[in-house]
Amino acid sequence: MITIGCGLYAFGLVMVNIANNLAEGGVTGITLILRYWLHINPAYSTLALNIPLILIGYHYLGKRSLLYTIFGTITLSVWIWIWQRIPLSIDIHHDLFIAGVLAGILGGGGSGLVYRFGGTTGGADVVARIFERHRGVAMGKTLLIFDTIVLVLSLSYIDIRQMMYTLLAAYVFSRIVNFTQEGSYAARGVIIITSTPETIAHDIMENLDRGVTYLHTEGAYSNEQRKAIYCVVSPSELTAVKRIIDNYDQRAFVSILEVGEALGEGFSFEPQK
Repeated sequence: MITIGCGLYAFGLVMVNIANNLAEGGVTGITLILRYWLHINPAYSTLALNIPLILIGYHYLGKRSLLYTIFGTITLSVWIWIWQRIPLSIDIHHDLFIAGVLAGILGGGGSGLVYRFGGTTGGADVVARIFERHRGVAMGKTLLIFDTIVLVLSLSYIDIRQMMYTLLAAYVFSRIVNFTQEGSYAARGVIIITSTPETIAHDIMENLDRGVTYLHTEGAYSNEQRKAIYCVVSPSELTAVKRIIDNYDQRAFVSILEVGEALGEGFSFEPQK
């Protein structure tokens, strides 16, 4: 899957970004800058620029992630080299809007597959994965910041019009990455601290057909012990959960968390903004 993801990302880069003179974010964007000014093939500069970042990735992510990153970086470079030599073109009639959206879909879909199966394609991906693991920041958000910075530098060889369509591609890229990683179902974890836990829990199980777990809590100031409720629901069920809570305890404290599942790593929580 990492190989397929790298191939899809490289296809979008060569057949859409480069073919329509759109820039790119992160380290890949830097390779395009080097391609324009120094005529260095991105297939080669990708490897050269990733060496120090791979070393940083080893320090923070461990041996397994290092192997996946090395594999992803080499595979991406190979795919870029391959697609450059295949006589194929995508006819979009020079429409930069379509090019921006298509570049974001292809690049985001490919990168999302790589991330979902524990790999990276090197570059900003390494830093983004560090932020995701240690700061709980979604990789798509971190990559969007990197993309924006590199886009500003890319103004040295593209104009404002091309830069804005590239920024569109970067935004679509970040959305597709998050969607590919999480899937179409983004669960929400709900923690409810209330004076009527049994009643609310029964109503949730009865009317929403959702399992409920009791968490035994103790107030740090009052030293009062009570039960808290934890349940996982779909985003569309949040309103129904809030309505049930409001029926029994309008002073209940409710915390809603975004739940992301990772194979082999249990589950993690990201506060919903």
